[in-house]
Amino acid sequence: MKVYINPDRREWGHITARPVMDTMSLQDTVKAILQDVKKNGDEAVKNYTLKFDGMIVEQSTVSDEEINEASRSVSPELKRAIELAANNIHRFHEKQLQQPEIIETMPGIKCWRRSAGIEKVGLYIPGGTAPLFSTVLMLGIPAKLAGCKDIVLCTPPGKNNKVNPAILFAAQLVGVTRIFKAGGVQAIAAMAYGTATIPAVYKIFGPGNQYVNCAKQLVQLDGIAIDMPAGPSEVCVLADESCNPSFVAADLLSQAEHGTDSQVLLVCNAEAIVKQVSEELEKQLNDLPRRDITKQALLNSNAVVLSNMDDSIDLVNQYAPEHLIIACKDAEKIADKIVNAGSVFIGNYSPESTGDYASGTNHTLPTNGFARSYSGVSVDSFVKKITYQQITKQGLQQIGNAVEEMAAAEGLDAHKNAISIRLKK
Repeated sequence: MKVYINPDRREWGHITARPVMDTMSLQDTVKAILQDVKKNGDEAVKNYTLKFDGMIVEQSTVSDEEINEASRSVSPELKRAIELAANNIHRFHEKQLQQPEIIETMPGIKCWRRSAGIEKVGLYIPGGTAPLFSTVLMLGIPAKLAGCKDIVLCTPPGKNNKVNPAILFAAQLVGVTRIFKAGGVQAIAAMAYGTATIPAVYKIFGPGNQYVNCAKQLVQLDGIAIDMPAGPSEVCVLADESCNPSFVAADLLSQAEHGTDSQVLLVCNAEAIVKQVSEELEKQLNDLPRRDITKQALLNSNAVVLSNMDDSIDLVNQYAPEHLIIACKDAEKIADKIVNAGSVFIGNYSPESTGDYASGTNHTLPTNGFARSYSGVSVDSFVKKITYQQITKQGLQQIGNAVEEMAAAEGLDAHKNAISIRLKK
């Protein structure tokens, strides 16, 4: 990690920049795959699965037999953990459901809004070095609560040409409709455009690397909705002298191990904290199986010392982290001043890992500074909100003249006439 001591605000843009790839070459590569899958369907998906995952997949649909076999292979302990997490996630998200409330804006004019589940949604679940079965819970549970009828899941096959058993167990638990062995850009393309096997959906959800993120943003240009432009994972820890350096180091490492393109940021009020945390990073890093990946991510990461807490809060808000941990003595007060973050963890005993798995909040969150304008996934992400109005004769008499005046002023005489013809009756 590179250390900055009381940097000038003019340096903050550089400090808060994320690691990026060559976006032009990235887009060219992704576009080619998208177009190939759009044109050649299942055959293209199969070819890219062989090229990128090293697997020959003759049948991409996961059968009921495979799901049942996978369920039997998951240990009772892991099943109980997944079920506990699912219960908490369900409990938190079900409170987001809203019943229509009819508002009478004037006598005879009633307006309301009703939520309708998006009929077909696609869930992308990363596999590779870290098969994220927890993401199945985070996406599948709110999709089911929202009333989505067709929930399609794509995930890359493992080295044995099978999907990770925990992913299949979680998918069955939350009510995923169909599961397919497809990963990366080709999976996004298949769900966007449809193939003979994998159905096209109306909205695509799920985290991924920069290729997957780029693919989601490109298919959005073709009219396919996406959850958000989410890319590599990141965490910011805001700490003062009340923090536990070993806890802080553990939290930084927990995000750095996601991938070589992940990033972590430490913001604190004393150089001594950076020194103590750095020592803990060295100790804990050596015990991690994914230490090579984690070391690379730490090279993308920074530690900043700012003596003034208001400045620290400003820097955090400028960074707009996916995850923010506040390890400070006035953590709750500081949390109230945070306006740009995907998810906030308050106090020394609120590690980001709890939100990743089992506290109940969603872990599919905006990254790369998009927390300035995007929210994390919720039940709202899986619904459309349709507005309704019902107007009586009395109501039309109340607003008719105002609508006529406004329509005439905009030069839209047919709009005016739609009112006038009724008022004359």
